[in-house]
Amino acid sequence: MTESDLRKIIVEELVKVAPDLEVDDIRDQEHLLDDLGIDSMDFVNLLSALQARLGIPVPEIDYPRLISVVAITKYLAEHGA
Repeated sequence: MTESDLRKIIVEELVKVAPDLEVDDIRDQEHLLDDLGIDSMDFVNLLSALQARLGIPVPEIDYPRLISVVAITKYLAEHGA
């Protein structure tokens, strides 16, 4: 799976958990909580959805590293997606 494929999946799942977001408004480097305004529950739901969809475990200890779409993309690529 390419990083482009992963980004698409991440954005799809992100707008599912935070339907107020518009796909075209999501920038790769934006901080999910600070810039995009998702709350901590939406963040956890996003990571849970990605784990379920991709079958890649994301331990809670790694959550602070996953602050943007690009960070999640790289993390998932490094961990077997």
